[in-house]
Amino acid sequence: MSRPILLSLAHMSGKEEQYIREAFETNWVVPLGPNVDGFEKDLENWLSAKADRKLHVVALSAGTAAIHLALVMLDVQPGDEVICQSFTFSASANPICYQGAVPVFVDSEPGSWNMDPVLLEEAILDRQKKTGKLPKAIIPVHLYGTPARMNEICAVAQKYGIPVVEDSAEAQGSVYDGRYCGTLGTYGILSFNGNKMITTSGGGALICPTKEAADRVKFYATQAREKFPWYQHEKIGYNYRLSNISAGIGRGQMTVLDAHIAHRRAIHARYVEELKGLPGIEVMQPKADAETHPNYWLSTLLVHPEEAGIGYQKLADILKEKQIETRPLWKPLHLQPVFKDAPKYINGISEKKFKEGLCLPSGPMVSRDDQSFIIETIRQTIQKNN
Repeated sequence: MSRPILLSLAHMSGKEEQYIREAFETNWVVPLGPNVDGFEKDLENWLSAKADRKLHVVALSAGTAAIHLALVMLDVQPGDEVICQSFTFSASANPICYQGAVPVFVDSEPGSWNMDPVLLEEAILDRQKKTGKLPKAIIPVHLYGTPARMNEICAVAQKYGIPVVEDSAEAQGSVYDGRYCGTLGTYGILSFNGNKMITTSGGGALICPTKEAADRVKFYATQAREKFPWYQHEKIGYNYRLSNISAGIGRGQMTVLDAHIAHRRAIHARYVEELKGLPGIEVMQPKADAETHPNYWLSTLLVHPEEAGIGYQKLADILKEKQIETRPLWKPLHLQPVFKDAPKYINGISEKKFKEGLCLPSGPMVSRDDQSFIIETIRQTIQKNN
């Protein structure tokens, strides 16, 4: 190929410029402004098409900020414990530590690669036995856009009265049991990083259960300034609001969100169909406890070396030589040095996937010819090693 094929490159709709230009023309280039309000409303309207309640969205500087403010809203304090999925990016767990709380890692179930509901309940009971209190929150993640078993997870959470912070950073547009991911927990998280379903160059959102909660999130996200004529602060606040410029990009991106979802699903379907039957190659297809429609943010491949005649890292090296970008699956958080002392409840699923898995180019800039080249490279490599 004459150019690299990247994993998940942002794609502009062409309408972003008008919102950005309006921001410059009106001098709204700082955090907050008409684009922020409009972007929040766009998200609320879009999500409401598949929701069972009125939604309230707060646009923020990052998905990580959204998780942090969800924990602030749930009064997570130093010494509290928060259960977090282990098979995910570190941003899912870092905000727990921002609060001085302790992450407790729970491993995956094999169908979705997400939090195991049975292991979750075991962890809750064991932490209660060991600490004398229940965890303060549960953070399941929809890994690579594949929904977790939310009916079962939420049933366990409800049984013990623990709120759920639903990390949907990778799952905007994924549908579980008739509802969009991010609308199933107490709070929901979205990310608009440069490689996500849509981008604001950097940014995120917190989906809140009530208007009162959303207003309180906005208060904390704007340095917790009280309603006085002078600057009065009675709580610790944060500088987490999205800029009017970034929100303008988001408004333009909302016009292509459905197209981006359809494109990634089509890419995944083709990987499944055309890599089928190759020895040792398995494209991830989730098995869930309810009707599930992933957005396939990234299509993921398992390479079983004893059958494929090659490991995932060697395959990644060969693809790299052809200018095809790939990425290993997330290294489980319970294996990360920074979390080595955290409590963990492990069944081996995430460690096994990490040793075999690879993310393939899946973004809106991946053309049909690009995908043909990727598929043929994989096919030739596997056939050569068998």
